[in-house]
Amino acid sequence: MNWAAFTTAAPELAALAEERFGSYRHHVLATLRRDGSPRTSGLEVRFLGGELWLGMMPRSLKALDLLRDPRFALQANPGADVGSGDVRIGGRAFEVEDGAAKAAYVEEVEPPQPFHLFRTELTEVVRTYVEDEKYLVTQVWKPGEPVRSLKRT
Repeated sequence: MNWAAFTTAAPELAALAEERFGSYRHHVLATLRRDGSPRTSGLEVRFLGGELWLGMMPRSLKALDLLRDPRFALQANPGADVGSGDVRIGGRAFEVEDGAAKAAYVEEVEPPQPFHLFRTELTEVVRTYVEDEKYLVTQVWKPGEPVRSLKRT
């Protein structure tokens, strides 16, 4: 399931997620090292053409991790104002080999060359926020399911 399909399935949560990621330039990507342990790295993301794109320097460790094992978690930079909550996206990332798709990305973003470009398939989107200064609310979306909201005091 790509970003466009998620936006159709859960438009309000998708809009909040895009807003959160759009508030800051740098975010945190978690990948899996060769030994299975987690690696966190800074990353810029783009929402273009119904896709969530991850661009990386050539042969960077995070790119090599994703080429070996596509699973990732992406944490939006919470910044100083966490009023709109925290957003995390889980999924799989696959390197783009299609020349036309990569060319369209290059035209829009103008990244330094060469680079790795990954398109994402979402497995989960989670938003956590505080409501009424009293409740911790977690919204969870998974493909094929409606958004679930869990509220705790």
